Amino acid sequence: MKKDKITFAKGIYNLNDEDNFNFQLNRIIMWNEGNLEDIKRISHKIKDSATWKKELIIIGNQAVNEGRIKEAIAYYRMSEFFMYDDDKDKIKYYKLASDMFYKYYEEYFEDGTVVKYEVPYEEVKLPVLYTKAVGDKKDTILLHGGNDSYMEELFFAMLYFAENGFDVYLFEGPGQGNVMRIQKKHFTHEWEKPVTEIINYFDLYDVTIIGASLGGMLAPRAAAYEERIKRVIAWSIFPNFLSVILSTMPDVDQKILRRLMKMHAAPIINMIFNIGAKKDSTVEWALKHGMYAYNAKSPYEYTRKLDKFKITDVGHLINQDILIIGATEDHFINYNIFKDELECLSKVASLTFRLFTRKENASNHCNMGNTKLTLDTMINWIERIKM
Repeated sequence: MKKDKITFAKGIYNLNDEDNFNFQLNRIIMWNEGNLEDIKRISHKIKDSATWKKELIIIGNQAVNEGRIKEAIAYYRMSEFFMYDDDKDKIKYYKLASDMFYKYYEEYFEDGTVVKYEVPYEEVKLPVLYTKAVGDKKDTILLHGGNDSYMEELFFAMLYFAENGFDVYLFEGPGQGNVMRIQKKHFTHEWEKPVTEIINYFDLYDVTIIGASLGGMLAPRAAAYEERIKRVIAWSIFPNFLSVILSTMPDVDQKILRRLMKMHAAPIINMIFNIGAKKDSTVEWALKHGMYAYNAKSPYEYTRKLDKFKITDVGHLINQDILIIGATEDHFINYNIFKDELECLSKVASLTFRLFTRKENASNHCNMGNTKLTLDTMINWIERIKM
């Protein structure tokens, strides 16, 4: 089913007392086209990863029975989000949501509006969706997500860019979506490697790269080593993954953990994380999923790997125009760490920093709550920089 015009939901809703559950429930509505009333009916029942899975599958089944396939896709897709990676249902519901998505929106592919490619990369294939600019082309965009992204979530952002005059290549890299869930390819901090393969495959040049969430670190990292990228949009403040994790902790705890890491105190760090996981099922999920996605065998190894996901060590190599977008109430990221990011970008052609607020309905992570405003800001910046 095709849309006459690409539109986005708007608003920030208080749906659950736990910050991450609340954000992810908003995500279902804002980025996955879920129904607010459906979510309200179950939001108070969600207490942990098990109830998250149960309740979303229930409303997914209800939506299917009522013929509301668009909503069912949203609920099935996000039902697997908090499933543990050894849960057989994780792949089952990922595949179900994905198959339903491409069937429901098959008109976009049948008439050539969107073309699906697979780009060889090492032992896997990177899925890429391409859509052509409507009217005169203003630019070419490479678009990707972050740590726990699904390419399909950015499908309508891709189409919105196309409506506004951009060729767009939307892709998943190692650690994301199909590449991790089906092909079992874990994350790499060397994001320039998959990006260069995609640029070579399509023979691109003079492109803008946009990375959301962790993509706010990955996209600039790619630009540091890929000269055909001329403009960078970091769709989240993300100077260093480890710093981002620590930024939400009290200062004393941050100092202790950093000192322990300098001492390579693996047993103590493992004990601290494991105690936290036993006390909080959300922490347990985040730890287990993170270790899986980053191919780490212990919490200590996980923290060491996260410390490789940074731009503070390559910022001096980035000489492109860059736009950094943050949010004042991002529960994942303390926006005050933006100073670390700006300071490392000493040789950029130009630097623009945009901080969205609650008044704009865009204070959540990735400005969840006002996608249109965020995308329009990106579009306006590209047009201005290319003048």
